[in-house]
Parts: sequence; C-alpha cells; structure tokens
Amino acid sequence: MPELPEVETMRRGILPIVGSRIESATRPPCSRRPILLTPRIDAFDRRLRGKRIVDVGRRGKRVMIHIEQGQTIVIEPRMTGIVLLADPPSTEHLRLRITLSGGANDQLLFWDRRGLGTVRLMTAEEIETTIDAKLGVDALIITVDELRSRLCQSKRVIKVALLDQAAIAGVGNIYAAEILFRSGVDPRTRCDRLSRAQWQRITAETHQVLDDAIRYEGSTLRDGTYRNAINGEGSYQSHHGVYDRAGKACHRCCEGEIRRIIQAQRSTFFCPVCQRKTGIHRSLL
Repeated sequence: MPELPEVETMRRGILPIVGSRIESATRPPCSRRPILLTPRIDAFDRRLRGKRIVDVGRRGKRVMIHIEQGQTIVIEPRMTGIVLLADPPSTEHLRLRITLSGGANDQLLFWDRRGLGTVRLMTAEEIETTIDAKLGVDALIITVDELRSRLCQSKRVIKVALLDQAAIAGVGNIYAAEILFRSGVDPRTRCDRLSRAQWQRITAETHQVLDDAIRYEGSTLRDGTYRNAINGEGSYQSHHGVYDRAGKACHRCCEGEIRRIIQAQRSTFFCPVCQRKTGIHRSLL
C-alpha cells in the first residue's frame, strides 16, 4: 500500500492544483522518522518558489507533479504515505507542506505515518535515467504480448512475478491477489507453465481490477491509513474477492475456503478450488 489505484486516486484528487503557483515549501516540525526529501528543503523551496504547476501525472506507484521549466516533484508514498489537499489525519506525521496561490487550493500536503515515503525534485533527464529506465509498462495499458514477453520464461511463481515493477508497473500485493482470483489462476503457478489463455485472462483482469479499484477510490484497510486527497476512505476493500479473507467461503465457487500462504515474505490469499494451475473452473465459464 498504496498501489496503482490508490496513487491514481491521489493524482486525480489533486488535479485542482494545476495552474497554481508555489509560494513556499516547508517541512513541518516532526519528531518521527524523517522521510527522504531531495534536495534539502532550503534548495527544494528555492527551486520551486514562484513556479507554476502545469500538470499532475503518475508513473507506476509515484505521483508526478510537473512544474514549469522542466522540473517535477516525484512523490513515492510507499507503505503509508498520502498526498492531500485537506487537513491530514494527524499533524504529527505531516512531512511536507507546499503553499499555493492562484488556484482552488492553498496547500498541498504529504503525510506519512511510517516515514518510508520519498519526495524528490527531479529534472526530465533524471526521471528518464532513475525511474523510467527501471519501470515496466504501466499496468493499466500493458498488453498480453508485452506481459508474456516480460514474464513467460521466468521460473518465478506468477503472484511474485506480478510484483516486479520492472516487468509491470503499479501492481502490488493486494491487487496481484485479486487479479489472479478473477483470472482463476493459482498464485503458486510458475510463469513458464502458464498457457496463453491464462496470460490473456491475467492481462484482461489486470485492467479490469485496477479500473474497478480506481472507480471506488482504492482500498482503505483495517488500519485506516490510506485516504484520498480530501481525507476520505476508499471503498474497494468491500469488493475484495480474496484479500484478507482467509478462512471465509469463496463467494464465487461457493465450494472453497480462502487460504493464506506466504510468498516472498508477503501474504497471498486465494481459493484452492476455483484458482487452478491448469484449465479453468466452471465458475469462470
């Protein structure tokens, strides 16, 4: 957390800042673990002061705030970071305040409970070499041929492979589990043993799951950390098929019980009945 749907929701939520001018950038007093912010706040503020925000984009799990004269604020929320226009969930974990003028909002905030997020002011050349060169095709637009070409020879299991940002940008632990559930694919299946039909289902469900999650403004889990740009909860967690449902009946096949296993130090949730290594269960026909 946050994954592509949450970061895309943040991006859309802060679009009203486009056209605003940056008056200042400050680090509020915080006794917690500091986030990585580069350059240092005095240089960060000096380079941005008086500049206009021209666009807000996203690259994988990063919010990209494009500033005139070719600069971009790159925000990577990681585990608990959120980008806000409204007051934050608490003041003690507020990491960055950008004061704005000339638009609908007078501030942009970055809040991070655990302090693992990063904020970097970068040039186009720096983005190309340090971000774009290391990320795969965005998960919202990747094609089946692109996904297969990147993963079909891998001996990794498919759940772990979907988390590889160099292959497919934006998918994390929650949505990888949901994508494979909707595809009817066992998360323990090796990539090099998947059929073309399975790759087609995985690609199609990647698009569908992420689109649905964006429509519901992401997933706010039990810890309540993730919030949208106006400090409201997402609601896609109410539509999860398997994630965090261990021990509960599968609502699709009505035969299996959702299991939880560990893969690459991450929890994986799946239905052992309707998610198969080969073929397709009748519940998906």
